[in-house]
Amino acid sequence: MADFAHSRSNRVKKLILVVIDGLTPSMLEGAVSAGTVPTLEALTAHGEYGRAISTFPSLTPVCLSSIATGAHGDVHEIPHLVWWHRGEKRIVEYGSSFGAARAAGIGQTLRDTLIGLNAEHLGLRAVTVFEALADAGLTTAAVNFMAYRGRTPHRSILPPLGTVNGPEHFFFYNLFESARTGAPLSWRNRPAGTIDQYATAAARWLVTRDGFDFLLFYLSDYDYASHAAGPDSAYEVLARCDSAIGDLVSAAGGLELFLERYAVIIAADHGQTPVSSVERLGETFGHTPETLVASSNRAAGIYRLEATAPSARSLAQLLDGNQAVDVCLFLEGDEAVARRDGEDLRLAAGKVIDGDASILDHPDGVERAWAALHCPNAGDVLLSAAEGWEFADLGGKHHSGGGSHGSLLTGDSEVPMIAVGLDTLPRRIIDIAPTILAHFGVGPVTQGNLDPRG
Repeated sequence: MADFAHSRSNRVKKLILVVIDGLTPSMLEGAVSAGTVPTLEALTAHGEYGRAISTFPSLTPVCLSSIATGAHGDVHEIPHLVWWHRGEKRIVEYGSSFGAARAAGIGQTLRDTLIGLNAEHLGLRAVTVFEALADAGLTTAAVNFMAYRGRTPHRSILPPLGTVNGPEHFFFYNLFESARTGAPLSWRNRPAGTIDQYATAAARWLVTRDGFDFLLFYLSDYDYASHAAGPDSAYEVLARCDSAIGDLVSAAGGLELFLERYAVIIAADHGQTPVSSVERLGETFGHTPETLVASSNRAAGIYRLEATAPSARSLAQLLDGNQAVDVCLFLEGDEAVARRDGEDLRLAAGKVIDGDASILDHPDGVERAWAALHCPNAGDVLLSAAEGWEFADLGGKHHSGGGSHGSLLTGDSEVPMIAVGLDTLPRRIIDIAPTILAHFGVGPVTQGNLDPRG
């Protein structure tokens, strides 16, 4: 049984971060106005609300890594849902679909998603909020959060998965559990919401014992439902999310006692937009020598596998006039290029130096594009999808008729943000971790010579 006697933060309120995967601002705002999400409505009334900006690509592994580290991909090094590992010369796939996992190898996909992202892929220059708070003597906890790297070793209930380093209190889809909570099996019926039921039971158990300084509570079912039904259609699942947060409030003794004990941040990792058309990039690049397409949802990377492959500019030019592509991004020497319909916008040192600035007229477009291109694992050409389009994944799967995300466009990139009991409302998802550290009086951190991978 976990020891809950040493939660060490007595000077400031403890803090809970709730991440609702894929929740759009319009969906939350509409539900609050309609009175269908009473817990979220009450928390909004007691705090501050705004729309914030995601990272690029606005895909879950990238976004959750940005939330955990307070950095874009140029620092945390997670480039996409699927990418080419240049060192190991293989595809990394974090589970775009069952078809994509089967194409990449189901065993390898599971290992990359459950173990590899944190143990091997998350950059050494990045520091997660779990690591920084643990180093400051604070007790951290996480439920089902994908970017979980911390300082405490945990052994899986499945021996082949071995040991990972996570927060002190760590609950991850029944596979890693730092204590017995009585939470139900998470994967028994995902469409019915069993993953979030597991997460809620584990988080409620933690709140009942008040044994943490910081808890990250991740609800993934909304994104799953929104992919199928469309971004502003998953009303029932949003109501379940509200009820899940309400369970934590009840576990603390009601809203007044909950807010006496905890500061709260509630955010999404990315937005979603409707998709009705599918582009199969393999048909465009299938006969292009020594290249590989890594695509999923509304973002893609084109990799040059050999020095003799066509240049990044040549690959981008193949997409001139392609209606599925909003922007192509690539590096040329020390500069970055954003290309649309044969026109270039040039960037240097993260600033516009020449061309039509409207090519990157997206939320924080220049900053996010520059950072994505400087992720060491990113493709040589990065693609952001046009409105209504999606790129088929490695298994040929897509969400046409439903919702998707990943692009630089506003609908994919805007997220709701609620802060209660804090001095600052984060403007971007990369501002969440610094806001949490500042709340606890923990200053900026650097990795130094410590290898977080053990």
